[in-house]
Amino acid sequence: MEFGTRIKKYREHINLSQEELANKIYVSRQTISNWENDKCYPDINSLKLLSSIFDTSIDDLIEEDIERMKKQVNESERKEYSMLSAFFSVGFLFMITCAYPCVRFAGIAGIIILIVISSITLFIGIKIESIYKKNDCRTFKEIVTYLDGTSLSAKEQIEEKAKRPYQKFLLGLGSGFIAIVIFIVLDMIFQ
Repeated sequence: MEFGTRIKKYREHINLSQEELANKIYVSRQTISNWENDKCYPDINSLKLLSSIFDTSIDDLIEEDIERMKKQVNESERKEYSMLSAFFSVGFLFMITCAYPCVRFAGIAGIIILIVISSITLFIGIKIESIYKKNDCRTFKEIVTYLDGTSLSAKEQIEEKAKRPYQKFLLGLGSGFIAIVIFIVLDMIFQ
């Protein structure tokens, strides 16, 4: 049973109209209608008042919707992660491909642009890292399963945790190598 259906059932059980219930919990009749049609959820204060009026616990009111709410939160966090990753990738690519031309041709202005973009990219990277830590995903496989909304088996989790130090080192080494190669190529082009 959905949250809205439960609210309606409880309301009808104690013979209250939407208007009467709205007056008791200090919201509009339209708000009650929106809750009963699952268009939105009440805030915690409204849930407390509803549980008091219906003589039930908050857990009973929202029991079946907790998993759905968690899923919606996780989905929005995964979308945020995807968006942040795209911005981080663009910033990182800009830094490794445009650092040399910015410094060589724009001088101080180029350095300032590079510092600003690097700072923004670093901030985004820190935000991404906090999402990694919160969801305990550091390796590529853990990140992919997180983005898919699935989880690893216990054995896979142990294997992935063993890979974490190596993948971080190799990623840093590879990024540094790519940056050096691009710098050398750009230096040869602009000489």
